Amino acid sequence: MKERLEQIRQKALQQISESETLEKLNEVRVNILGKKGELTDVLKGMKDVAPEDRPKIGQLVNDARAVIESKLEEATKKMERMKREMIMKSEVIDVTLPAQKAQMGHRHPITIAMEELERIFNGMGYEVVEGPEIETDYYNFEALNIPADHPAKDEQDTFYINGEFLLRTQTSGVQVHEMEKGKLPIRMVAPGRVFRSDEVDATHSPSFHQMEGLVIDKKITFADLKGTLQAFAAELFGEDTRVRFRPHHFNFTEPSAEMDISCFKCNGSGCRFCKGTGWIEILGCGMVHPNVLTMSKIDPEEYTGFAFGIGLERIALLKYEIDDMRLLYENDIRFLKQF
Repeated sequence: MKERLEQIRQKALQQISESETLEKLNEVRVNILGKKGELTDVLKGMKDVAPEDRPKIGQLVNDARAVIESKLEEATKKMERMKREMIMKSEVIDVTLPAQKAQMGHRHPITIAMEELERIFNGMGYEVVEGPEIETDYYNFEALNIPADHPAKDEQDTFYINGEFLLRTQTSGVQVHEMEKGKLPIRMVAPGRVFRSDEVDATHSPSFHQMEGLVIDKKITFADLKGTLQAFAAELFGEDTRVRFRPHHFNFTEPSAEMDISCFKCNGSGCRFCKGTGWIEILGCGMVHPNVLTMSKIDPEEYTGFAFGIGLERIALLKYEIDDMRLLYENDIRFLKQF
């Protein structure tokens, strides 16, 4: 028994001296001192030792355990100290080196375009109003003269949440909320995100931004609409910008029109940017339909108004000459920091 204990002690000390990692030391601890270790096995065999020899053998086991535990603790502390020194060396900071430049956030082109339009219309006396992105079918369609069975509802490619609620396809519903308040006259713009089930390509996205404008007052005419949008175009694209209005159809306006601006790249002579036409489509507009006024409890015999809708992505693409709308959503800082 004494010879076996000496063999275990020598074996353990040799393994401790040869261990190069804390994990190896822990293996030695388990193999020698653990519940199924070699020293524990010797203690289990004490029943076969003569009673008068048991105290002596027990003392030898305790002495061997004490020596092994002492060496393990010494080796562990040494390795931990070496590991700590290596970490400290690897984490040394050279204060003489130049600091890394922090990547700062940047205003997005769409945000820049939105703020520019808000500035222009604020200067004309318009109030900026926001509304919910989750709308009811009533505010998104019915109150805008688009009844339940109207084919325009299919054309919108709407994201429905259930039979009543949907992701708004336009910010025009914000106008209805404002008209229902009954505080006249109204002069407002409503910027915000809208959603339609479009395929993603260079000019389309299922999520994009609009700014709707609305004016309601007595004796408002189409001439007021044309003058307002002419002033807007001149402020945004330059004083020499010309506009033209083409007849169109929108359910919530009558008469309706689409407005083009003269190409600010070629001044109307024709280029790649305007596809050789000299004109660029910019927005849709028209006089508020009497049915829309009536549904919001505004007397169309006393009040008239005009509305217009501007795509903010389109403004950003034109203003900054971006060819692909997908670039606006890729979060590439190399692209965004140009603005």
